[in-house]
Amino acid sequence: MNDPLNEPLRRPTILGRLRSSFLTGIVVIAPIALTIWLLWTFAGWVDGVVLPLVPVRMNPEKYIGINLRGVGIIFFLLFTIVVGWMAKGLLGRSLLRFAESLVDQLPVVRSVYNGVKQIAETVFAQTERSFEKAVLVEYPRRGIWAIGFISTDAKGEINERPQTMSPLVSVFVPTTPNPTSGFLLFFPKDDVLELEMTVEDAAKLVISAGLVYPNAKDPTRPLPHAAR
Repeated sequence: MNDPLNEPLRRPTILGRLRSSFLTGIVVIAPIALTIWLLWTFAGWVDGVVLPLVPVRMNPEKYIGINLRGVGIIFFLLFTIVVGWMAKGLLGRSLLRFAESLVDQLPVVRSVYNGVKQIAETVFAQTERSFEKAVLVEYPRRGIWAIGFISTDAKGEINERPQTMSPLVSVFVPTTPNPTSGFLLFFPKDDVLELEMTVEDAAKLVISAGLVYPNAKDPTRPLPHAAR
């Protein structure tokens, strides 16, 4: 009777090795190819929008005879810098206030403009505060823990109305795998467990659905300060 423990291990066949190498190549190539394709497509889209607005004498295609992908992005960046520089001046601020006063008189346009402006200011404006700490909170019920980010201490009516033993803190609980969406929750400080990992490491953990830990060698311990 053959002993399965003493049987020699079967070596992978040539087809098996080729399949393994092919899958490894896909894992390596796919992120690079997808990134290049997205950048190339985005540059082409910007060129299609911006270049028709550029005077012909300023378009490099007139002088070199070929269409350079990405030239529209350069024109857009230069135009945005010039507009921003002008908007900081007294004349630019006056013109901007005058234009906004005209927009406020148009019902539908006013709603669209104010909404887009608020989103742009929220996303692009430079603020002094950002997420302070990565934390664990019990959500959506007791006994279930979720990663969150402390944005600031609750103030005003939100902090005064609830009858809690400790002050409230605002915690953003992101969703997986898109951490830009989530829930704004207010927890008493005593119910929030601060983590040693950085906000960036906690975000990676959320995006990867728990697959990427800050310390890959020992997930039970935070990443050493020297390695950060």
